[in-house]
Amino acid sequence: MSRREFVVLGSASQTPTRHRNHNGYLLRFDADGILFDPGEGTQRQMMYAGATATELTHLCVTHFHGDHSLGLAGIVQRLSLDGVAHPVRCHYPASGQEYFDRLRHSTSFHERAELVPLPITAPGPLGGALSAYPLEHRIDCFGYRYAEPDGVRMLPDALAAAGVQGPAVRKLQADGSLETAQGMVRLEDVSVPRRGQVVAFVMDTRLCAGAFACARGADLLIAESTFRADDADLAYRYGHLTSADAGRLAAESGARELLLTHFSQRYPYEEADRFRDEAAKVFDGEIHVARDLDVVPLPPRR
Repeated sequence: MSRREFVVLGSASQTPTRHRNHNGYLLRFDADGILFDPGEGTQRQMMYAGATATELTHLCVTHFHGDHSLGLAGIVQRLSLDGVAHPVRCHYPASGQEYFDRLRHSTSFHERAELVPLPITAPGPLGGALSAYPLEHRIDCFGYRYAEPDGVRMLPDALAAAGVQGPAVRKLQADGSLETAQGMVRLEDVSVPRRGQVVAFVMDTRLCAGAFACARGADLLIAESTFRADDADLAYRYGHLTSADAGRLAAESGARELLLTHFSQRYPYEEADRFRDEAAKVFDGEIHVARDLDVVPLPPRR
């Protein structure tokens, strides 16, 4: 059965804590399994979350700071250990090629899985539903947008009235029109537009044009929230968002739901809801505060 959900494997930033593992996130979207920013310990977190290497179709690294990439070595080796039979596409900033190569070949192992390195040299479509957007951090960094193509929703009553049923429905969807005993039936006569679902993943960055473009109209926006509003100067200096910045990003981009994550170890775990409170001052949609092993379903279609 297909699933559309976002799994938090880790929600810490630079330093793991007793309650938060390094970054790691899995988007399950029908047949795609996209692993974002596997930090140290991601392999173990996947086991706790009931996730397997065989479901991974893409590895996406926003940038090559350790908390976003140190787990890549283990994941790459696990793909071969588990005998993943399909190609796994790897997206990452081209300027970090040497780090990708070092992590991929960090120890001796028998590489059996087919990795397809696809370094990002310029923002834009990456093939399929994925696109990359430039962010503003201390090193090259990209946000990722997963956008399902728009489609249509068939109207059962209209189909019945037009005498279209069974395999003819699929033919009508494929061809756009269908000759029936009752005459020509057009797809638009028996369906309504259905907007594709969008997930946006925005990690280490200041507020910038690329972040807003990546998050535009997202059904679920995952945004780093390293600092709270009182530390806005620190956030800007180190190329990060505050929880208030993340709320602004969601509000001005027209996102439906916001998932806050990538929290600094300076803040007590017990005060996590303060991140939500600050974001809620500028964003009135649903806000999730990430905790390790949370599973966030994509919001229902509009």
